[in-house]
Amino acid sequence: MEAKDFNTKGEITWCPGCPNFGIYQAVKEVLADLVNEGNIKVKDITISVGIGCHAKVYDYLGVNGFYGLHGRPLPVALGVKIANPELTVLAFGGDGDTYAEGISHFVHNCRHNANITMLVHNNQNFSLTTGQATPTSEKGFVGASTPFGEEEEPINPLALSLASGATFVARSYALDPVHLKATLKEAIEHKGFSFVDILQPCIIFHNTIPYFKDHIYKLENNNKEDLKEALDLAREWDYSFNKDKKVPIGVFYQIKKPTFEEQWSQLGKPCYLIDRKINWEKLSGEFK
Repeated sequence: MEAKDFNTKGEITWCPGCPNFGIYQAVKEVLADLVNEGNIKVKDITISVGIGCHAKVYDYLGVNGFYGLHGRPLPVALGVKIANPELTVLAFGGDGDTYAEGISHFVHNCRHNANITMLVHNNQNFSLTTGQATPTSEKGFVGASTPFGEEEEPINPLALSLASGATFVARSYALDPVHLKATLKEAIEHKGFSFVDILQPCIIFHNTIPYFKDHIYKLENNNKEDLKEALDLAREWDYSFNKDKKVPIGVFYQIKKPTFEEQWSQLGKPCYLIDRKINWEKLSGEFK
């Protein structure tokens, strides 16, 4: 199988040169590799998306999926995993989608540790609606909703995920295809909640490419099982654009822990395998 086999006939409407293309290509290549290695089956891949530029991947990726509400790809993904734990479930969100409307879902899914993978396209603004500030926009960011500059400090989603109990926490860069592909493969193969914050500059409303080009570095030899070290590394960059800050990318943290679905005895058998004989006459009679 090749990456192109996941293509659909949908017209791609991302801006020419958008780093979303890099994420899209990396996801296709990783899925193709995992299928060819016999680790997953195409029929078992399911994705959920929110609302935003990121969500267009639903139209371009030829797998099962569900187009959800703004900020709600994770509850959909969790529901899919509960209904059929055998599926390979990926959730896609934007930084506004995930860290604004969906922040409670994000925190609790880190805590639940269901075996799903969350990919966040983080461009630090609401691009689809022409550049409003999000929770990861830097202080001073001038956009459609903050014409005088964002007054608040950005949140740090890596630190938040670590504090919330995620068992796989990583950051990658949409314009580094080799690193992104390797990181996504590790995330999908991890058993538990995998979170990858993907730096995805918006070339129209928030072009941070020059900064990342000079400040990104790759993690090497860090102890991925050390929570304190992971938190220290996560805090090296605060999602602002200070000239003295370096931006680490890579896997910050990874541990083994029982998954959400393993701990629920009532999920021992997927619901679609349960032989249900419904007495429709009795059931409808209750409503007469």
